[in-house]
Amino acid sequence: MIIAIPKEIKEQESRIAVTPSAVYQLIKRGHRVIVEKDAGVGAGFPDSDFRAVGAIIEADHASVFTQGEMVVKVKEPLPSEYSLLQRGQILFTYLHLAANKTLTQALMESGVTAVAYETIEVNRRLPLLEPMSEIAGRMSIIVGGYYLAKHAGGSGTLLGGVPGVLPGKVVIIGGGVAGVNAARMATGLGADVTILEVDLERMRFLDITLHGANTLYSDEAHLKELLPKVDLLVGAVLVPGAKAPKLINREMLRCMRHGSVLVDIAVDQGGCAETTRPTTHHDPIYVEEGVTHYCVANMPGAYARTATQALVNVTHRYIERIADHGLAEACQLQPALIGGINVMDGKLMSQVVADAHGMPYTKVQF
Repeated sequence: MIIAIPKEIKEQESRIAVTPSAVYQLIKRGHRVIVEKDAGVGAGFPDSDFRAVGAIIEADHASVFTQGEMVVKVKEPLPSEYSLLQRGQILFTYLHLAANKTLTQALMESGVTAVAYETIEVNRRLPLLEPMSEIAGRMSIIVGGYYLAKHAGGSGTLLGGVPGVLPGKVVIIGGGVAGVNAARMATGLGADVTILEVDLERMRFLDITLHGANTLYSDEAHLKELLPKVDLLVGAVLVPGAKAPKLINREMLRCMRHGSVLVDIAVDQGGCAETTRPTTHHDPIYVEEGVTHYCVANMPGAYARTATQALVNVTHRYIERIADHGLAEACQLQPALIGGINVMDGKLMSQVVADAHGMPYTKVQF
């Protein structure tokens, strides 16, 4: 199979979908890999590393797309790339379609088979999303703590406090992978941490494993009770493949102290706050109701080398399986792949995406 790796063109996105070692394995298995010129430079992988393992380096962005039988990316195609997608081609990347009807329609019109990393589920886990959730969760405390600084527009609160001064208060909505990693970082700094969660078994797990963090059942009353005292609020809510529920409205934000910070990790799925809108690493924040919002839609891209390596650790086996066997047979060998198919033959194959956009749903059949 011809596998195409285009350079990411989303603003401030430096990750690449493969590493040279992954390309080496694909070529060893008899596949042809085309990598766009400088696609890996931002993650610390120069063209020479890819050439050394047998990849073809292509300078033209459009040509990379048109040559590939399977196009492997990190982020969703941008509008300028919609016309480059071809009928019958496999697109394997993060898509987050529930929050993007325009992209959903473009993929359907293109005839491409779009397989999303974030909807492949194994034993109630999302293995291709987890590494990025880990990075985003850890980042949320780093960036949140920075924007609490007075010179950055914050309240001037140090999350860890000092002897004689109480630590800052961190509230994390959601105790999944992102939430756990945010809590680990926050407790490590010495902050006062509370995790809101609805799954009682998950709360028991968090209580046992996260010493120094409190758990609280997630409902509107509890959230309203916490907000007037919170310094850093982290939205880490995830409904697999679906739009994030809007748990924080504008009225709730007005209860928060001026200079407090909201980091909405769920922004890729539409965000869990009414006031959330996507930002970039170049222009990451805005202020609503006196609260600094950090809503960067590709948070792990800030740490491109770590994020690339973590992503390829989990995606390369799926890439190899699809390349070796084709998508239909790969789905038989690894049924979880079926859940990743969001669009095929111009039809929407994801129930949660169909529900989000009020569009017809078609069950995957080979």
